[in-house]
Amino acid sequence: MAETAPLVATQASPTTPSKRITSIIKLLVESPGLTNIPSTHTFTLNSHDQVVSDTEEPVPVIDYSLLISSSPDQRSKIIHDLRKACQDWGFFMVINHGVPERLMRSMIDACREFFDLPEEEKQEYEGKHVLDPIRCGTSFNTSVEKVFCWRDFLKLFVHPVFHSPSKPAGFSENLLEYSKRVREVARELLKGISESLGLGTNYIDKAMNLEQGLQVSIANYYPPCTQPELAMGLASHSDHGLLTILIQNGVSGLQVQHKGKWVNMNGYPNSFLVNTGDHLEILSNGKYKSVEHRAVVNKKAARISLVMAHGPSLDSVVTPAPELLDREGNAPAYIEMKYGEYLELQQSSKLDGKSCLDQVRI
Repeated sequence: MAETAPLVATQASPTTPSKRITSIIKLLVESPGLTNIPSTHTFTLNSHDQVVSDTEEPVPVIDYSLLISSSPDQRSKIIHDLRKACQDWGFFMVINHGVPERLMRSMIDACREFFDLPEEEKQEYEGKHVLDPIRCGTSFNTSVEKVFCWRDFLKLFVHPVFHSPSKPAGFSENLLEYSKRVREVARELLKGISESLGLGTNYIDKAMNLEQGLQVSIANYYPPCTQPELAMGLASHSDHGLLTILIQNGVSGLQVQHKGKWVNMNGYPNSFLVNTGDHLEILSNGKYKSVEHRAVVNKKAARISLVMAHGPSLDSVVTPAPELLDREGNAPAYIEMKYGEYLELQQSSKLDGKSCLDQVRI
């Protein structure tokens, strides 16, 4: 795919270290004698939240090699599969995506090395604002949360301008290559999804200005927890943007809301786990729903996941596609809003299902 190369910012000018601790969970877990988790990290789940299953219904699998195939029949089948996956699940696995396994492994290793850095080095990248292009921290948004998630994170804006910490060695180079390869996959998937909506192959790409689209890398560290039934790695939420693509270190923990139950998601080796975002729901006028998901923790092993979130350009005004409304004779179900404004609204709030999307429903 022809794509303009991302602008590359100088590797993260370190901010002045503050006295705040950015990796609270990692330090908490490594403290001696921890048997009970603190009340600040104890979630109270209702009975609905505790319903978990390993669904007998097969999770949709998209063969990327067929999506980009020169065979019209093969591509047509995958377009149909994408439509069904977006309508029925809002979630699917992608196989044969062409991103090298060694690159995926090296990125997970690089994320682990970042979280293993001394606290004072990670403090250099503590963000001050939810839209800072480099932000290391804990939970989701500690300024508004009363109960904190069992998670440390590193968030980076990697497109249209590439930002990265300068440590650990090799992190930036690997991330630049990985983010470019994953962005190519995301744009091809969105072309297929656009076609599945009857909007034409390039409609979403052009309407959302994906040439300048925002791509955010989120590395998540979920250490072992002595009382995993009381903690939450990341509370229930839907994602901003169009598509989110996830890999992990072989330790499961992702759960997706499907037909009123939480379903454990375990991807095939070397596959991508993909979920639809709020702005795909808005653009499709609710035809494709963004999916609620969460991260749970365990007693035995640390889970590391690397998420690539793909959205419109920050200044794109996102509305239900007029062509879709005209064809189906429906009124818009969502108000228009700049993607950047929605992103700031969501990132400034606490995680609470689809509460942010609810604010733009008509």
